[in-house]
Amino acid sequence: MASQIVVGVDGSAPANAAVEWAAADAGRRGLDLRLVHVCEQWQHSEGTEYCVGALEAAADRAHEHTDGVKVTTDLRTGNVVDDLIGESATADSLVLGSRGLGGFTGMVLGSVSIAVAGHAAGPVVVVRASGLAEHGRVVVGYDGSEHARAAMEYAVEQARSRKTELHVVTAWQVPSFSPYAVAYSGLIEQVMREEPQRARALVEPWRTSNPDLVLTDEQPCEHPVAALIKAAETADLVVVGSRGLGGFASALLGSIGHAVLHHATCPVAVVKPKEEA
Repeated sequence: MASQIVVGVDGSAPANAAVEWAAADAGRRGLDLRLVHVCEQWQHSEGTEYCVGALEAAADRAHEHTDGVKVTTDLRTGNVVDDLIGESATADSLVLGSRGLGGFTGMVLGSVSIAVAGHAAGPVVVVRASGLAEHGRVVVGYDGSEHARAAMEYAVEQARSRKTELHVVTAWQVPSFSPYAVAYSGLIEQVMREEPQRARALVEPWRTSNPDLVLTDEQPCEHPVAALIKAAETADLVVVGSRGLGGFASALLGSIGHAVLHHATCPVAVVKPKEEA
């Protein structure tokens, strides 16, 4: 596994929060920290003082929030999205603010963060704000798919390094039936009885293979986006796969991940399988 966490910095408040989150994560997991600022074309006419200052301030902030972590910086010119996606190829994870100024000028969640989360080679963590209340819980959306398994592996590592509870959400929905199809009543009852059991069974192998973790789970009968956003209210981190099957049927980043990134107030990690990296 790569030995460093990469943070995209630009001097904005969300980017500063990303630096703080990444510094703490690097300290817990024994990783190095690499801060990257992409000085875009519009900044060249104004000089690079802002870019240099933003990067230096980010390094100072990182040192303030961790001890014993190697911190390096990289100032470059180019396209911020392309450069950050390139960085993800050799990083343990890539951490971004939800929106920013400077190198991310004019960008909001849905542009830089969404583009990078959708195309990065590894986990992407999007941080909205610093100083959030700690709940002692990592939440992961799980449906048994390959993408969800990658998310679960990352969530397990995060919960273990934090020494916190891992809460698994496996949402499911009742199939649509005609309101006039009385004959379906027995089938609906069967679905209501069997689906929670099936969802619960998906989690058991993870509980068995990680006896050192406090692993809790729930199987809400609702859309996975609603379930994850609700769970995020008492989470320190929410982890989702880049897409999935089952309860996340045919979901791409534009649906489940996109919605959770937009609405969850805590940091959100989007993870894809390593073979897709």
